[in-house]
Amino acid sequence: MVEFKLTKEQLLAQQMFKDFAETEIKPIARDMDETEEFSMELLEKMKKFGLMGIPYSKEYGGEGADVLTYTLCMEEMSKLDASTGITISVHTSLCCSCINDFASEEQKQKFLRPLVDGSKVGCFGLTEPGAGTDASGVKTNAVLDGDEYILNGQKVFTTNSGFADTFIIFAVTDKTAGTRGMSAFIVDRNTPGLEVSKNIPRMGIRAASNCEVALVDVRVPKENLIAGEGKGYKIAMSALAGGRIGIGAQSVGIAQGALNEAIAYVKERKQFGKPISKFQNTQFLIAELQVKIDAARLMVWRAAKSKDDHENYAPLAAACKLFASDVAVEVTRAAVQLLGGYGYSREYPVERMYRDAKITEIYEGTSEAMKMIVGGGLLR
Repeated sequence: MVEFKLTKEQLLAQQMFKDFAETEIKPIARDMDETEEFSMELLEKMKKFGLMGIPYSKEYGGEGADVLTYTLCMEEMSKLDASTGITISVHTSLCCSCINDFASEEQKQKFLRPLVDGSKVGCFGLTEPGAGTDASGVKTNAVLDGDEYILNGQKVFTTNSGFADTFIIFAVTDKTAGTRGMSAFIVDRNTPGLEVSKNIPRMGIRAASNCEVALVDVRVPKENLIAGEGKGYKIAMSALAGGRIGIGAQSVGIAQGALNEAIAYVKERKQFGKPISKFQNTQFLIAELQVKIDAARLMVWRAAKSKDDHENYAPLAAACKLFASDVAVEVTRAAVQLLGGYGYSREYPVERMYRDAKITEIYEGTSEAMKMIVGGGLLR
């Protein structure tokens, strides 16, 4: 049965997320962007509020909600600040899912529980200077030495790494096996040899922590290997497939937040003797933008529902990210235009939203890669 209405529980959660964003994020979003630093006070509130373990079982300390509820959180947070959205997304969709979906029960109790109950924050170390869309280009290596693996290499654009407690690090354990030679490790921040740089200066999501991570003779216990040697590529691709649903939701949030700002502005701004909202070209543009946002939101919900139902959701996740990220860029650009000179000013949030929107077409799989996934699936 097709259902387009949220359940009572989902509606209550959605309102809770909205209230949290309005109360805790909106007042500091601009300052976080200006200082390019995520608020640790906000992070603690997010943990206490249960925002770091929404789609994970209560058995491990999570909230026990579904993926669709998680997308509602991602949208509400990202309406007001995309940096907050991606902080939650990388922790939840990437780091936690690797452990939840592939780790042993012992590993889940030791590592997943503190991540989803709000005790710790996680990050995901896959991307390298020479390995972005093509993850098979990973050069970080891991060599078994007794009961430990020794990791050496460099990761880049590692979101949350500035304050993360738990790192999922992907490294090559067999150079001759291609993608089947990659493995996944759980690494504690305080492990000797793990070094995190300062934030990488960026165009958007400037408040998010995004650093380079160097691994110099990092010794990791053998029991921190996830699912055995050679499973890393599969684990990474699975996490990214699920993560794209979150990025789709983030894109919808950025777009809706920008359009909300534009609507409020055009109702007040007067030109030629009347509010610019009275001009038909303004009304037509706003209608077109909202229709596209609604379409993107439904695509995100479809992908989330497919994942909740344990179906083959990966093509739907790629499709929703492809479309929603494109919509986010289009809507934020239009919002800046609707506000005119004020839209270009940092005094108004739409310029920040415009900068933030662009990354949704790049991270967790570029739009070009999403087209390969969707098109390849159709042609196989």
